[in-house]
Amino acid sequence: MSYEAIAILMFSSMMLMLFTGQRVFGAIGFVAVVAAMGLWGDRGGFDLAFSAAIKLMNWYPLLTLPMFIFMGYVLSESRIADDLYRMFHVWMGGVSGGLAIGTIGLMVLISAMNGLSVAGMAIGATIALPELLRRNYDKLMVTGVIQAGSSLGILVPPSVVLVLYAIIARQPVGQLWLAGVLPGLMMAGLFVLYIYIRCRITPRLGPALSPQERDVGWAEKISLLRAGLLPLFIFLAMMVPFVNGWTSLVESSAVGAISAFLAAVMKGRMTREVFENSVRRTLGVSCMFMWIILAALAFGAVFDGLGAVKAIDGLFTEQLGLSPWMILVLMQASFILLGTFLDDTAMLVIVAPLYVPLVGALGFDLIWYGVLYTITCQIAYMTPPFGYNLFLMRAMAPPEITIRDIYRSIIPFVVVMGLGLAMVMIFPQVALWLPEYIYDK
Repeated sequence: MSYEAIAILMFSSMMLMLFTGQRVFGAIGFVAVVAAMGLWGDRGGFDLAFSAAIKLMNWYPLLTLPMFIFMGYVLSESRIADDLYRMFHVWMGGVSGGLAIGTIGLMVLISAMNGLSVAGMAIGATIALPELLRRNYDKLMVTGVIQAGSSLGILVPPSVVLVLYAIIARQPVGQLWLAGVLPGLMMAGLFVLYIYIRCRITPRLGPALSPQERDVGWAEKISLLRAGLLPLFIFLAMMVPFVNGWTSLVESSAVGAISAFLAAVMKGRMTREVFENSVRRTLGVSCMFMWIILAALAFGAVFDGLGAVKAIDGLFTEQLGLSPWMILVLMQASFILLGTFLDDTAMLVIVAPLYVPLVGALGFDLIWYGVLYTITCQIAYMTPPFGYNLFLMRAMAPPEITIRDIYRSIIPFVVVMGLGLAMVMIFPQVALWLPEYIYDK
């Protein structure tokens, strides 16, 4: 059997196992080890898994994962996110669609706390959604706002997905985070612009608060501003030393985790229950990512050994005669297709062994491509019929919001995100300017 046929058999076997409901790391790791044993014998198969584990344990920046996840859960469990929404409620409520715009701001700050889209979804669905519905916001508008805003968690630093991409693509995490800043803020700005224009045209979609509800003294407004901006100060305390080279990536993640813990203590919200829940959830999510990365490293090692990337490159460029940009567009389309039934981590570890080396061989910048991949994952999250965020939203939304409402609500935001993706593809410096500026400096 040729190496190309073995590679196709591996990929199809892995997809078949995933369709049967197997865990992602189990399906990927099992196929990798069985293929290695078949190709290189018992010793080769066991050595492959062992070497992947050693490589994982020796990757020092991996320590950032539990730090950032703990920081996010502490800020979430201690209800500091509640303060954020109250701040937006008071400061933005007088504008048509103001609370929806404030919810996008909330999601950006939640993303800066946690780096996972599911955290923004959980906070938005439990805190923002009931408040927006109670104030007669259109249910399609607010459902779409929360889904779109929560997707920013995998693009705005400290994005856990970009950390995983850095591991697999062997790229600097710091540069990837900086590359995600401007596209993330641009995407949030496009969401805000759409909400503002839509609510100005049709005010009933996002009515402004009444003067009675906005009648809050300046003393309380300033107090809420201080409380609401606390997560932003934590983010700056973590990122400024790192960007200026005063601390390493791991040290900055520790600063963020300690700052979040101290903020919860100072506000009197660090109870034993909050601490236990934060630690338990951090441990669970961190272990899940460790297993997935371990399986991905093993799978990628087999693919490298088979020379599958060179074969695919030759198929596209020589036999089919496709240009590098056509190949890139096809790759992004495949991500959107995969995203209808897989989450971002699964998509990354399944196709990264193929796509990342191919992108480099085609002459594209791997930092830029990491941002493209992440934005495409955001779109895939919300693409019917099986987008990951669609079902998360259905699980958390009240009964009056049906799955049909959720599908309809996301269409305009998917169009907006497609516009953002096109802008980053046409103008790569949107992603590359900040890391080049900081690191050249």
